[in-house]
Amino acid sequence: MSKVKIFFYLVLAFIFYKGFVAFKNFEIGVDDRVTEIEEKADFEKEGEVISLMMYLGDPPKLYEHLLTKNKSRCLEMKQTAEESSSAYYECARVNAVLKGRKIVSIIKKIEVIE
Repeated sequence: MSKVKIFFYLVLAFIFYKGFVAFKNFEIGVDDRVTEIEEKADFEKEGEVISLMMYLGDPPKLYEHLLTKNKSRCLEMKQTAEESSSAYYECARVNAVLKGRKIVSIIKKIEVIE
């Protein structure tokens, strides 16, 4: 192959790569912008999410809850929290009222994640 053909193929591969990256960033950016608009508009929606919940007192009472990305991240955060606190923590799939990326209230606990 001549040097011109190699150069042409490298430029073509670079263009495809940049197009792919731009497309992926656009998809991610749209999700972020939708969430940002929902937060500004005080838009609440109901959904099923993974939550890390903290219980305090005797009998245990739900004190705080946190939205997490996935089960494994929730379990990691639970382990870290239990090492540094005396509260009881639980990861669960819950039906909750959401406002942006935050849980406003928990409607129903669906499944506890171990």
